[in-house]
Amino acid sequence: MKTIEHEKTKEILATFEAISRIPRCSKHEEHICKWLLQWAMENDLKAETDGVGNVLIHVPATATYAKAPAVVIQGHVDMVCEKTPDSRHDFSKDPIEFVFEEDWLKANHTTLGADNGIALAIALELAKDKKIPHAELELLFTVDEETGLTGANALQPGFLQGKVLLNVDSEDEGVFTVGCAGGKDTHMALDLDYEEVAPGQVPFQLKVSGLLGGHSGVNIHEQRANAIRLLARTLDWIRRDCDLRIVFVSGGTAHNAIPRDSLATVFLPADQAAVAGEHVREAEKVFRAEFKDVEKDLNLTWSEFGQVQDNRAMTVACSRRVVDILLALPHGVAAMSQDIPGLVETSNNLASAKVVDGRLKVVTSQRSSVMSRLEAMTGQIEAVAALSGAEVRSSDGYPSWQPNLQSPLLAKCKRVYRKLYGKEAKVEAIHAGLECGIIGDKNPGMDMISFGPTLKNPHSPDEKIYVPSIGKVWDFLIALLKALK
Repeated sequence: MKTIEHEKTKEILATFEAISRIPRCSKHEEHICKWLLQWAMENDLKAETDGVGNVLIHVPATATYAKAPAVVIQGHVDMVCEKTPDSRHDFSKDPIEFVFEEDWLKANHTTLGADNGIALAIALELAKDKKIPHAELELLFTVDEETGLTGANALQPGFLQGKVLLNVDSEDEGVFTVGCAGGKDTHMALDLDYEEVAPGQVPFQLKVSGLLGGHSGVNIHEQRANAIRLLARTLDWIRRDCDLRIVFVSGGTAHNAIPRDSLATVFLPADQAAVAGEHVREAEKVFRAEFKDVEKDLNLTWSEFGQVQDNRAMTVACSRRVVDILLALPHGVAAMSQDIPGLVETSNNLASAKVVDGRLKVVTSQRSSVMSRLEAMTGQIEAVAALSGAEVRSSDGYPSWQPNLQSPLLAKCKRVYRKLYGKEAKVEAIHAGLECGIIGDKNPGMDMISFGPTLKNPHSPDEKIYVPSIGKVWDFLIALLKALK
């Protein structure tokens, strides 16, 4: 690791390391929330929590800013817990292991959790520093952002007093985010028909591995392969020439992560094994050609599996239905924005598929900056489920955040950044989801902006943060707080 010259960056990273020792997978944030409340008490700061676990820490204004309007600084406490197949990491108890590579910080074969733990670290360091002039601060730390923005959705009127919101959950330093997509998740469950396999059938396992994965809002336009889709295509080729009977399917882990790995256990007649193996080898060649500029480590593995419990598998018709539904569900970009060049408007992530208790359970995650298009995409997915005979349920979702390019806060941010760094900051809307849309909807009149240090590959074990960008964000934040008077 290069020497860190920015003194505050060292302190922020020390706090981030402390945060990273605490389990905080989505929906399991109780330990980090308790830690935050304890931290506030130890630092003589008032803190409160609400019915879902959101934490609000109050930081009094400094003397010369006593009459300035309160400012909300916001991030989320949970992280996407992804790891490589060979990792033994247990997210329920093991600390995240830091690995420095030159100017980048990553984790040891797991997600780093800088999305969004670095926001917590920055906010806490700000609260500790008595020398920095600022208005009253409300440090809002929400729960369960990554699986549907649950914490933000549960905020009650009056919980916040501030009318300026600084969201520290963007991923490119020097970029101000002023809009984001809305989103919905769809869950489907298909009942499966099993029977005993005939004599002469042999179990095999097909694995898809080595894919990049990534954030389904940030990376969906980069043509990264979806492991579930590749698995389904390969099974489809095999079934055309072979008596394929599926036992088990599994792929994907999080609704907002592009699946990196998948596998299927199947039965085939012994005399068809060679043909199936040739289809797998041919599929690997095809996929490597299709994704030659993106997926350098794409790999398909076909091997005999050994003993299968009860010697049972899905019927041929049921196996066909499973493959068909995974092929029919959309994945990837559906439409680009007509208003903002280069911005994805609508997409879907075929997020996970797994056989559980005799049912195929599939999760998809839809995003769009146009809410009618979001409903249309959700309707398409629900129609595929209905045609396949699956039960289907879609979440209420969350609204898009429409850009306000006349925002006084945006104008002030641009002036501060220009004065500090001698260049213009970039202003953009993103396809990923942010909590700003929900928080703003619950607090009419709130002026909002999102920014943050530079992150790469969030929601995957390749997640990393550019360390020098942390200091730049800190310096900007301090200069902006001085200007908010």
